[in-house]
This record gives sequence, structure tokens and C-alpha cells, in this order.
Amino acid sequence: MIHDLEALKRRLLELIKERSLKRGDFILSSGKKSNYYIDGKYITLDPEGAYLVGRIFLNTYMDVDIDAVGGLTLGADPIVGSIVALSFNLSKPLRGFIVRKEEKPHGSRRFIEGPLYEGDRVVIVEDVITTGASSLKAISAAEGEGAIVKGVFCIVDREEGGRSFLEEKGYRVNAIFKRDDILKSD
Repeated sequence: MIHDLEALKRRLLELIKERSLKRGDFILSSGKKSNYYIDGKYITLDPEGAYLVGRIFLNTYMDVDIDAVGGLTLGADPIVGSIVALSFNLSKPLRGFIVRKEEKPHGSRRFIEGPLYEGDRVVIVEDVITTGASSLKAISAAEGEGAIVKGVFCIVDREEGGRSFLEEKGYRVNAIFKRDDILKSD
């Protein structure tokens, strides 16, 4: 098992380049066109990839007092699961929550699934940030429940304005990698 943060990142970068980076013509969820696509699910739904992302998150936020992690479904779902499971051995395990893309039409009629409480300090997680719109939707939902958003964590920042958009709104963004880290050849 790898425990050194830089070694964790190096291995995760290898996995992304091998399994997740696709070349071609793509339309992103933001509506933008791109000649590459990073399919985060090829990493976050892989046992090693999920472990690496969870460990890197926990190392990044080791000194930040947070209660829960969550994000917009579907990209955030496996990331939340990984972090929550790996946090079990910490002195203060984290809870997870998922933000629906639209309000649940029955039952509680909530946007958020999982244990999120007023006053919780949370970090929003994403696989890839492009415009920041998905993160902002998750932030709005969490804050609507009375949570305090301490930041946004993503695997890859595509460097297409999302980070600055979120930072201008007062949210700290931590990205494991930037676009150039993924696209440059070794």
C-alpha cells in the first residue's frame, strides 16, 4: 500500500492517463466542445483509483475541521463513498451526502440524500471541474440545508474558468491535477 502523498498522486496520474483520458470530439456537460475527455468514473469506480482519491482527499483535509463530504450525483457519488469508508479509522469519521440533480418528487422532496445537518462543515467533491456550475449547484443545496461549505475538492481542474468562478464566490478549490498535468506526455 502507498502512503506517501506524492507517490499516491503519481500513481493516480498514471491511472488517469491509462484509463480515463479519452481523445476525440466530445461535448462536455457544460455544453462546451473538447478534443479530450476525462471520464472520472474509470478512476473513481476502480478499487485502486477510489482508494487513491480517498487517501489524497483525507491527506489534503487532514487539518481542516469538517463533518461531511458530498457533491452532485453522479460524479461525486463514488468519491463520497471512498472518502467516507476510508475515514472510518480516523478519530472523527466523516459522513457523506449526495445532491440530486432535481428535487425528489415524492417522500421528503429533498435535493440532498444522506446525513447532512444544519451547521455541518462540508467539502464539496467533484471528479472534474470545467465551469464550476455543478459545484455551485451542490454548494447551493448544501447551504440551503444550513451547511457551511469549507471548500471544493476535485480530481482534475480543466482550467476553463471553473476554479476562478468558484473562488470569486469565496470558495477555496483544491484540485489534485490541472489539465496540463493530464495532457502532457512523460
